[in-house]
Amino acid sequence: MQKKTLVNVLGVVYAHVKTTDGGDLYLTRFAEKYQKHFDTPNWYEANWFNTHKIKLKGTGSVYKLPTKEVDGISLDLVVKNCRVGEDVPLDTHTLQEFCDAEFNSPWEEFSLVMEMREGQYGPRELKISTQRPMVIYVPPDMMQMWQSGRSKAKINRIRAKHPGIDLDILKQYKMIYEWIEGHSLPEIFEHIAVDDYERVNHLKALNNNVMSDLDKKGYLVADMKPEHIIISEYDIERIKEIGRTQSPDSSKEQIYYLYNLIDIGKHSLVDYELLLRTPQHEDEVKDSRRHSYLDDQRDRFIPTPMPDHLTNMEIFGMPYIYGHAESTGGHLWVVGNNARLFDYFLPERWRKTPSIRLSDTKEIFYTITKDNIHLVWETSRVGEMPDEEGERYNPKIREFGINSPFEEFAIAHQLNQLGISCVYVRAVYMTGTSKIEASADIRRYESHKNISDPEGNPILQENHNYITIRGYYNGPDQWVAEQKGALYVPVDLARAVTKGIIDETQCRMLLNKVKENLKDVGYDGSLLKHNDLLLATSDKSEIMKDSTGNPLVIICNFELIWKIRLS
Repeated sequence: MQKKTLVNVLGVVYAHVKTTDGGDLYLTRFAEKYQKHFDTPNWYEANWFNTHKIKLKGTGSVYKLPTKEVDGISLDLVVKNCRVGEDVPLDTHTLQEFCDAEFNSPWEEFSLVMEMREGQYGPRELKISTQRPMVIYVPPDMMQMWQSGRSKAKINRIRAKHPGIDLDILKQYKMIYEWIEGHSLPEIFEHIAVDDYERVNHLKALNNNVMSDLDKKGYLVADMKPEHIIISEYDIERIKEIGRTQSPDSSKEQIYYLYNLIDIGKHSLVDYELLLRTPQHEDEVKDSRRHSYLDDQRDRFIPTPMPDHLTNMEIFGMPYIYGHAESTGGHLWVVGNNARLFDYFLPERWRKTPSIRLSDTKEIFYTITKDNIHLVWETSRVGEMPDEEGERYNPKIREFGINSPFEEFAIAHQLNQLGISCVYVRAVYMTGTSKIEASADIRRYESHKNISDPEGNPILQENHNYITIRGYYNGPDQWVAEQKGALYVPVDLARAVTKGIIDETQCRMLLNKVKENLKDVGYDGSLLKHNDLLLATSDKSEIMKDSTGNPLVIICNFELIWKIRLS
C-alpha cells in the first residue's frame, strides 16, 4: 500500500491509503494499527473471500470474515455492502413514520456510529455499545447500472435534481466493522423454554426497551428489531447455566436475567444503515451547527489552524480552503481561510436534501442542507455556447465566453469590495465523475491550464462538471450571525414586479442603475437580466435599503460579467 494521508469526513478522521489493487481504503483510528490486515490481498482476495466468508442473516450482503494472519494475528470482521441509493424494503419498517427512510452513505453511517459511541447527548450514565467501525473500502471499478441493485427511479430522481454529480452512485462501498462475539436475542430464546406466544411478546418488550434507551440518547433505528441486539458469549453461557438447573422457575429466571442485562446496558447494537438522530436531537445538532456556521462565515477570511487533509490556496486573488470530497471522488474549494467551513459544503450535506428549482432554463437549485443552512447551487456553464433564445448569437458572449466558476467568484468578491452588493459566494465543487458532453468553447480551459491545485492538477478540467455554491441571501453575514428574529428573503426583480413589491418602471431603473455602477468600476454587466438581480425583503415585504436610502440591489449571477478597461 502507498503512504497514508489524513482526511476528515463529517467529523471522522481517516487514514487514507491506496490499495495494491488501485482501490481506496479509509481507516478509522480503530483500524489504523492494523493497516496491513486491510490491504485487499489479506481479506478481499477472491479465493480467500469466497472460501472463508459466512453470510449473516438479513436483507443485505453482510458477511463474517477472518483476515489472513499478519504478524501472527487474524482479525474477525463484518463486511457489508453499502446500500445507499437503493430502495428500502417496505417490510423492514417498524413504524409508518419511517416510510421515507433512506440508507445512510458510508460516511454518514460511520459518523453517526462514532457520535453514538461517544455518547455526548442524553444521560451520561447511559452508554450504547456498538461494533467498532474500522474501514471504508472503495474498489477501483465502477459498477454497471444493472449490477448496482439501486432503484432506477431513485437514480433518475437524483439525476433530475443533481445533474453532473450522480454517477458516483455507481461506485461500490464496502464497510468493515469489528466482529462482536455473541448472539442475537432470537438466538438466545432458542435456549429458553417458552412457547411461541410468550417468546414473541418478550422479544417485542426487550426490543422496545432498547429503543427507549436509544431514544434517551437521541437516536433511533428505522428498522429496529431483536436481531440487532447482541448479548455477549459470557452472558449467554450464564443463561444456559440457569436453564440447566431444571428448576420449575428456570425459564423465568433466564428471562429475568436477560431483562436485567438489557436494563443495565450489557448488550451491543449492530446494523446501522438506517440509524438516525431523533427529531429533537437532529434539531439541536442543526441549530448548533448553523450557529457555528454563521459565526465561521462571518470570520471566513480569518485564518484558522489547517488540518493535514486541507490546504490554503489563492485563485485570482480569492483565498480558498482546498480538499477532496472523498464520498464522490470530487474536489472542493471553500471560500476563505477558515478550515472549519469545509465540511459544511461536502456534497453529502446538500446534494440529496429537498430542493426547489429556481430557473426554467438553468440548473439552479435552492436547498436547506443537512446542517440547516440555506444555499443555492448551480451547475456551471463554463465551456458551453448558450442555446437560450437571445444568447445564442450574442456577439459579446461569442467574444468573451462564459466565465469559469473561479472567475465568477473573483468578480463577486471584487465587486463587494468596490461597494456593489453581490450574493455571498461560498464554494466551488468539481464532480468526481467525468462529464459526457464535449465542451463547445475551450478557451477557459486553455487560459486556466497553468493554474494548478496543490496536487499539480489544473483547477479547471474539461472532463468534469463544476457546481458553484452561494448563500441564499437573507442579509449581510455580520447581521445574520447576530440576528435572532426573522431574516430577509431574497426575490429577483422580475418576481418583485409580479408580487407588486415594485413596479415595472422601478424594475428597469434598478437594472439600469446596476449596469451603470458596474461600468463605473470597470465591468461590463450589459447582459444582466431582471432575474440576475435580487431585492432582500422582510416578512412585511419591506425592501432592505442601502446607505443612501434606495433599494439595495444584489447581483446573483456573474457568468456574463466581464472586466473591461476604463477609458
